[in-house]
Amino acid sequence: MTTAVQSGFARTGKLFALEHSGIEADILTTAKSLANGMPLSAVVGTAKVMDASGPNSLGGTYSGNPLSCAAALAVIDAIEEENILARSEQMGKMLAERFAVWEERFPAVAHGRQLGAMAAFELLNRDGKPEPQMTGALCAKAREKGLILLSCGFYGNSIRILVPLTVSSAVLEEGLSIIEESLEALS
Repeated sequence: MTTAVQSGFARTGKLFALEHSGIEADILTTAKSLANGMPLSAVVGTAKVMDASGPNSLGGTYSGNPLSCAAALAVIDAIEEENILARSEQMGKMLAERFAVWEERFPAVAHGRQLGAMAAFELLNRDGKPEPQMTGALCAKAREKGLILLSCGFYGNSIRILVPLTVSSAVLEEGLSIIEESLEALS
């Protein structure tokens, strides 16, 4: 079983993140971006797996309603019509390039990574250990400048960037500039 809840639809440049690895899942769960935030989840699987549990045995809290299902169809149409997969790849390249610059300029920035527009980087101390205090300070400094950042990770030292896939390049650049200014202020 695999899940596509966190990576969502199209965020990684493929409809599902598992497509990057060539995995063909027997069962897949998805939610959140499936219906653009409307309450909807899905369990998708091979006939063998889906039929194994018997009639009326699969269900869930967000199993579907007409409005959420219509929203999901609109999301799927938008992904195709607005070329969102290519946009995700383009955003990912912008993020990767900026992370590489930050890793050169700021000794604390490390381990920049992205798969399409699903991206993160870490803050480390001089010994290469996680630096959650600096991560918190970066979030606070960016917030002062009007940008909300999410820290995450096992040690709380990662900054995750998951902007809307429909964001303009100018707005993405504005946010990245705020992060850079905030890193400068903390250096």
